This record gives sequence, C-alpha cells and structure tokens, in this order.
Amino acid sequence: MNGSRVGVFVDASHVMANGGYGMRYDILRGFATRTGSEPSRLNAYVAYDDERAADDADYRAKTSRYYSVLRDIGFKVVQRRFQREVNEAEGTVTMRSNVEFGLAVDLLLQAEKLDHVLLGTGDGDFVPVVRALQNRGCRVELVAFDNVSRQLREEVDAFYSGYLIPNLLPGDGGRNEPTWGEIGSRVRGYCYHHNDEKRFGFFRYLVEATDHLWITDHTNPDCPYKSAYFWDNELPSDIDVADVLNRDHVFEFTLTEGPPGKPPTAAEIDLVSRG
Repeated sequence: MNGSRVGVFVDASHVMANGGYGMRYDILRGFATRTGSEPSRLNAYVAYDDERAADDADYRAKTSRYYSVLRDIGFKVVQRRFQREVNEAEGTVTMRSNVEFGLAVDLLLQAEKLDHVLLGTGDGDFVPVVRALQNRGCRVELVAFDNVSRQLREEVDAFYSGYLIPNLLPGDGGRNEPTWGEIGSRVRGYCYHHNDEKRFGFFRYLVEATDHLWITDHTNPDCPYKSAYFWDNELPSDIDVADVLNRDHVFEFTLTEGPPGKPPTAAEIDLVSRG
C-alpha cells in the first residue's frame, strides 16, 4: 500500500469507554501508515458536555489539553455536543450524542478519495458503512479493545486488537521502563500453541508494526512477531486452561531470560481482555 491514501476515523468516546483509555494517537497514526501510506484524513470524534463545562473548570481544562494533543499529532477534532433527554415519568436523564452518525457520514463522503481506512470503534452499527466502503474498493481495517462487535470484526478486511499493538496504550512505568519487546518489559500477546500433556504453551506478541503483519512464521526473517514460553501454573487463576488457545484472550506478561538459544519466558501473567 506504499503511496496509497489512508484515513483514520476514531470514535474516541467509544474507545475510551471500552479499554482504550489513554490510547496514544501518535502510535495509532504510525500504525495506520506503516506501509508507507499517506495520511489524507485523521479524524477523532469526541462528545463534549456543554453544561458540565460551564460549571466544571477542571473538565474544561482537561478536555482542552486533550484536544490540543490530538491536533498536534495532526488529527481533526470533531466535537458533538451531548443532548440530555429527560424522562419525567421515571425521573431519569439520558445523555446522547450523534458522534456515530457524524462519523458514518464523514466516512461515506471522505472515503471516495481514500484507498484505505482505519476505523477505531467496536460499534456494530458501522457494519453497513464498512460494506459500502468495501464496495467502492476501499480496504477497511479495525482497531479496538473491548466489547467489539463480532459482526464488525468479521466484516472488516482486518481486525487488530489495540492491546496487541506495541505502545498503543501507555505503560505503567517511567522513563527507565524497558522498551516493548526487551527483556524485562511488559508486553501483550495471545496463546498460539499449547501442550496439554506437558502443560506448557507459547504466547505470540508483536515486536514492531510493519507491513508484514500477516507473516506469523517465526523462522521467516520478515516475521514481526516473537514468542514467549510459559508454564500452565503461571497462568492467572481466572483462566480455564482448556480455553487458553482462545485468540480473543489477550495476556500481559513480563519477558524474562529463557534458556540459551530459546525464547524468553513469560512471567507475572495477567489476563487483560477476553475479547
């Protein structure tokens, strides 16, 4: 896709509420353009609460800083105001925004000049939009974290869990934290092989986002993935070993030195997402 035109369209509110809080948009932009594509459109759709902003100075300041960071990275911030719907009979207030509608309209209009779209949301309502884009010859990829519509995942040309993209989510450590993929670093991956008899397995994790994400053979020099060895007794207690090969299960673990000439060992294993 070298030289092709890519558009990134992110439902920021949906992503933040479903595992992607703190997502780094600079990393997302780099992932979208990993094949040498030209970033023609970078849109982030946000819901803004006017009434809260009028009374909450901290909310105003935080959202202003957040929008400034997005703009510095090159994203257009598309604001949609919250609308409050009062149900007097039940005494409840429902807050809605038309973020999804605005995103869908922009996708259909702006994709006419795009070759490739990276969509950031897990909302199944976008399935018809994805089909329309594909019928125009546009490739559609999806990045999301939790609560991702199964139908949407199956409709797009490629789905990537945001948890598995190196550094897309901020780490817990400071400046001296090891780089993703180095011994001592925390990475995220999924189990691709398990030996039920000997009770061990291997995690696969992405080292670098390249244009060879389809190559998973670790003997291929172009493979951007590596593996880590684990014992079943190191797995978290809330995971059923019989279900460990479920690709929807995303694990986070620390890379430790393995035996000479062998892959590293996964330690301090946590289950961060069930897909």
